[in-house]
Amino acid sequence: MSSSLRLSLVGDYRASAVAHQAIPLAIERAARRLNITAEAEWIPTEQLSEAHLAQSDAIWVVPGSPYHNDAGVFDTIRWARESGKPFLGSCGGFQYAVIEYARNVLEWQDARHAETETGGRQVITPLSCSLVEKRGTVRFEANSRIALAYGALSSDEGYHCNFGVNPAFSTALGENTLRITAWDEAGEVRGVELPDHPFFVATLFQSERAALQEKDAPLVVAWMQAALAQR
Repeated sequence: MSSSLRLSLVGDYRASAVAHQAIPLAIERAARRLNITAEAEWIPTEQLSEAHLAQSDAIWVVPGSPYHNDAGVFDTIRWARESGKPFLGSCGGFQYAVIEYARNVLEWQDARHAETETGGRQVITPLSCSLVEKRGTVRFEANSRIALAYGALSSDEGYHCNFGVNPAFSTALGENTLRITAWDEAGEVRGVELPDHPFFVATLFQSERAALQEKDAPLVVAWMQAALAQR
């Protein structure tokens, strides 16, 4: 093995969560694909600290919202965005990444997540149809980081969520530095990225579930490749 990565998995671990079962397997598969070793540490949100995160090579805000320490998760995402640390967010991590960006880049201080807050700009709201343990086709923007990771313009992906981007705000969210690069077949937002960041990708779908089908998770591989590039 030529290299080793230290990875931080930010979230409140639940053995019953399908995504939490898949994540270690997805990392193991990616490490084998890249011919490296990877040490992944689960960090409960109540134990988050910037000093701790700074020692890791990459950060993944994993599914499982609302988190025990929502403020800490928002701070973690902001730090990863501003420091250039490779960042991956899935499901809840996607939702919180969108809110963090809206608040701190677009200066929508009243950006809210309907699951935890009322009033203000409800940027994350209940989906028109629940996606708990559902699958569906996701389409990718050509030459986006997501499309390049997959080597394709679409994929069948799994979900476990009831909340997503409010369509009323999707256009405005994508008018600054954030790019919306993945959609479902109805055109609703399913993935975002920051092109000017070394690697900042967040998806509502849980790409890590591929590992449960004994397949590589392309975004996990790409996230770890970005971490290697920074070493």
